[in-house]
Amino acid sequence: MFDIDLWREIFQSINKNRTRSLLSGFTVAFAILLFTILFGLANGLNNTFSKAFVDDAANAVYIRSGRTTKANKGLQAGRRIQFKNQDYDYIKSDFDPSIEFITSRVYRNVLANYKNEKNSYSVRAVHPDNKYVEKTKVTHGRYINQRDMKMANKVIIIGDLVREDLFLSEDPIGKYLNLSGIMYKVVGTYIDDGGDDEERLIHMPLSTAQQLYGNNDYVDQINLTYNPQYNYDQAIDFSVALEKKLKERFTVAKNDQRAIRVFNMAMQNKGINQMTSVLGILILIIGMGTLIAGVVGISNIMIFIVKERTKEIGIRKALGASPKAIIAIILVESVVVTTIAGYVGLLVGVGVLEWAGPSLKSYFITDPSVSRSLVIAATITLIAAGTIAGYIPAKKASKIKPIVALRDD
Repeated sequence: MFDIDLWREIFQSINKNRTRSLLSGFTVAFAILLFTILFGLANGLNNTFSKAFVDDAANAVYIRSGRTTKANKGLQAGRRIQFKNQDYDYIKSDFDPSIEFITSRVYRNVLANYKNEKNSYSVRAVHPDNKYVEKTKVTHGRYINQRDMKMANKVIIIGDLVREDLFLSEDPIGKYLNLSGIMYKVVGTYIDDGGDDEERLIHMPLSTAQQLYGNNDYVDQINLTYNPQYNYDQAIDFSVALEKKLKERFTVAKNDQRAIRVFNMAMQNKGINQMTSVLGILILIIGMGTLIAGVVGISNIMIFIVKERTKEIGIRKALGASPKAIIAIILVESVVVTTIAGYVGLLVGVGVLEWAGPSLKSYFITDPSVSRSLVIAATITLIAAGTIAGYIPAKKASKIKPIVALRDD
């Protein structure tokens, strides 16, 4: 099959019958083109979902409070639900097996001053575990630790954009920053995949903020990550149980959707996975259906080619060509046409995705592309498709009797 004369003959045959070869490969090229574009769009949609939630851990759970909208057990609607430190302790202790990391949060706005630079920023007061819940990446220095929490130390970790705004090219570690009249020591800097908004924040120990801004044990929000060993259903069951217990703790009606809200990323991720799985199956069905149509088309054209070359095949067999040699000629020609056509479709599809990619962001499709594994799979599929398309015509050609072929007009 790797005889140079055989390959020369195959390409001469393809070149001699260009129209036939184009017709043979068009359906396969279109099938691969369609499959590539659909697969790229599906990847782009998946990228959009992934980037939308890149800010926090994939197994994050957010617990927020509001005002009651329904009266319950003698208590009027309109009550404000206020989380406190003991609620954090309750969740952490009672749901310990289900929790990986947990943090409370308090938010404040401050005016920051350093030398001649000043700007307004938001402070996020947290526990040390926030580093993992938020996927914060410390670039210099350190993050908040338990000692800072216990001692209510006046230390802060600043986002990279805060560092650029206030310290310019100066190293901020160990320097003191004035936040609304109170001096804090900068012990670390961080970056966050959530982008500019996240990197324009200042983190400090929760205990410090509670002591300096209100002298109370109130918290605005409680965030956690669930046990990473949980599947989606287990994670959702956990958050449902957590919400139920918190509503009982605060005497909130079961059907009150605003007083206590528990949002679990598992719900979002499960829905996205189900949607992308269904989309992937649909794309596979469409792509394979079109490819099968292409294979049938090539097979039919190859049957016609065999009939057209009956006399030539008869002469070859009369001159001593074996059935295997006849099969090789037809089969390899089919594989070559299928593979070349398929790669043309693949390259055109990739080109279309690259050209159209930037304009698709408004349709929630980000960086549509195909992976290297798809290219490898396409190569194997195309060779297999070409072999299937050419096998029946090749087998038929190998059975032609020389005396019959030479009499055929």
